[in-house]
Amino acid sequence: MKAWAALSLRGRFVLLALLPLMASLALIALAVRQQERELAAREQALVRASYMDARRTELKHYVDLAVSTVKPLLGQPDGPQRALQLLSSLDYGPDGYFFVYSLDGRVLMHSRQPELLGQNLWELRDPQGRPTIQQLIGKAKAGGGYVEYLWRKPSSSLLAPKLGYVVAVPEWNWMLGTGLYLDGIEATMAELERGARQNITTTLLWVGAVAVLGVALISAGALALNLSEHRSAEAKLRALAREVVQSQEDERARLARELHDGVSQALVATKLLIESAQHEPAGAARLQELALKRLNSTLAEVRHLSHALRPALLDTLGLPAALQHLAGEFDAAGGTHYTAAVQGEEVGLPEAVNTALFRIAQEALNNAARHAHATVVAVTLRFEHDGGLALEVKDDGQGFDADAAQAVADRGLGLRSMRERADALGARLSLVTSPGLGCRLAVKLSASDLARAAA
Repeated sequence: MKAWAALSLRGRFVLLALLPLMASLALIALAVRQQERELAAREQALVRASYMDARRTELKHYVDLAVSTVKPLLGQPDGPQRALQLLSSLDYGPDGYFFVYSLDGRVLMHSRQPELLGQNLWELRDPQGRPTIQQLIGKAKAGGGYVEYLWRKPSSSLLAPKLGYVVAVPEWNWMLGTGLYLDGIEATMAELERGARQNITTTLLWVGAVAVLGVALISAGALALNLSEHRSAEAKLRALAREVVQSQEDERARLARELHDGVSQALVATKLLIESAQHEPAGAARLQELALKRLNSTLAEVRHLSHALRPALLDTLGLPAALQHLAGEFDAAGGTHYTAAVQGEEVGLPEAVNTALFRIAQEALNNAARHAHATVVAVTLRFEHDGGLALEVKDDGQGFDADAAQAVADRGLGLRSMRERADALGARLSLVTSPGLGCRLAVKLSASDLARAAA
């Protein structure tokens, strides 16, 4: 939270632009990864199924060939011996061979492991505890079929998964079969999995590259926008500073003229009257009376100057009375009718709210007097039922293009000043105007805005 609070507003906008991009790319990466994993799993399943189907067909053909070889010998006295010799000579590669067991589990022929001849392997079990020979004989007695089991591979002398196909030769009480080792398909599956992982990694790298490029483009755009906005803000700030300085100088010049031409002259005249009264005792009473009138006039002018700087009504009677007095002063100038109205039940307002709204109304009336050419200007201060507050200044004048006025650095300074005062209170300032349709300016504060201003 502290890091977020430390970010500038523009930094927050950039971060909020980057976060959805990064989140979207992360979701895309996860989806792609999941899809590629599922695709790889389906591919492996299809390859395995195709491989196993081909091997089953191959094994059945081998066994069918072996059975067709021994069939002519079934009725001969030396048929079993000759059949075992023929089967031992049949093979198809270093790990492809036939085997013959009696149905009680005794080894009759095993061309790759002759040391097993004559042994009864009925109780032989694999490392998982499964009875290997019993499974094979059971499948043969059931009419023949496929069995997966573990057996030592001749070429490596290691246990390997094997797919066997066995049939029974009931005339001789035999189980005849052959098998293919499956470690080749496992190696193929491992290679496919490595390829899938590599594809996933490549895809994720591409997504990461797109993410980096997106971040770079957004950052570059934000930097360019920041520089452009910074230049524009600097130009507006310099123009505003010049306007403020010029306004201060104009105000000082006006006060200087008022003091020189009004207060100073009146004081000089009063001084001369008092001096004359001292030198002419006979007419002292008349001269003193004239001096007192001159002092009263000077005091009224000083009060007028003080009121122009900050109306005393704002501090004594509050914002509603100050707005009505302000509208009355503009109305007294003639030409345009100015009114001020208060709606709702009045409540005490914070000093910051009084000052800001009074200055906003003063600026709005000044603009209306100088530019609007209106016949009626109405100021309304409304106390809302929900504890909020609204100030509205409306005229029927010629209106103006607000966007065009604010787009130029040395124009629209009064409007920007009003917006800044409203923003300082957390208020919402709206301006509805267009050429030929008058102008309506509204400032609204909620009850929470007033509470914050009071705090």
